[in-house]
Amino acid sequence: MKIAATQWVGSLSLLVALGMPGVAFAEYPEQPITYTIPFDPGGESDITARFQEPHLEEILGVNVNVTHRPGGGGAVGWSEFQNSAEPTGYELIGVNIPHIIAQPIMRTNAGYETDNWKIVMFYHFTPNALIVPQDSPFKTLDDLVAYAKENPEAVTLGGSGTYSANHLGVLRLEREAGIDVTYIPFTGTGPLPAAVQGGHVSGIFNYSMLGVQMEDTARVLAVASEERVPAMPDVPTFKELGYDLVGGAYRGVAVPKGTPEEVVTKLEKAFTEANKRITEKQEPLGFVMTYITDEEVDKVIQQLKTAYQPILEDAEAQ
Repeated sequence: MKIAATQWVGSLSLLVALGMPGVAFAEYPEQPITYTIPFDPGGESDITARFQEPHLEEILGVNVNVTHRPGGGGAVGWSEFQNSAEPTGYELIGVNIPHIIAQPIMRTNAGYETDNWKIVMFYHFTPNALIVPQDSPFKTLDDLVAYAKENPEAVTLGGSGTYSANHLGVLRLEREAGIDVTYIPFTGTGPLPAAVQGGHVSGIFNYSMLGVQMEDTARVLAVASEERVPAMPDVPTFKELGYDLVGGAYRGVAVPKGTPEEVVTKLEKAFTEANKRITEKQEPLGFVMTYITDEEVDKVIQQLKTAYQPILEDAEAQ
């Protein structure tokens, strides 16, 4: 049977789009890529995406357009992505753990499922940091803990999102220190500096990057890492101060489930190379660079599910 040239081109395009066996996805990408950050501009995810953007464009040969869809501690963007993004490799989204683990567990309908996408890689980690204004009466973590014990719920700590790394960090601090504080969720890291500098909260439980950024206008009482963060060598860890508290956020990028493996591999290589190129910019800001891909992604998610399960159960029981 003879197939007209126009029919053959159309059929080949369809096969490529569907990722059919035997058809190479060698031409990907051929059009601009949308890279959605589900938080406000100015936060860790946004800063990294902006650093990555020009390198990804050079590596992939197409425009990479960073957009924002904040709300619900990331849940609004993640829900829309899982419900509408096409598995072609032209729609990417930033993902954070433990957010994508905790939200579906703790919310009746988070709008998305933890496993309902393909995570390309986790490219950095930022430990939680407890930050207070420069003129705060809390000069040390012990000061804050002592006051919180005497005044339950009076200490207000802002953070990025609900059942996010920040929120879970506060819950863990309450349990470790035997205190009761009030957690105030914001739509991302972006609004937090103004909240703490304006005296709208007692402090913020956010990330090491913000601690570095605000070193001249605020005080970091402790950081939730195994060892001191090189960018903040004078800040003690919670463990040094007697609290078994290590945690923060892993950030990465995902595509819709069903995206052809050739496309995922190409994106993984592109993000890995971009990550290497921006390391010198990222590390002084308080980021810890990672290269978690393939089956290691599932291992990390499972490990964190196990670690956070008792905290989530306690929170649900309250």
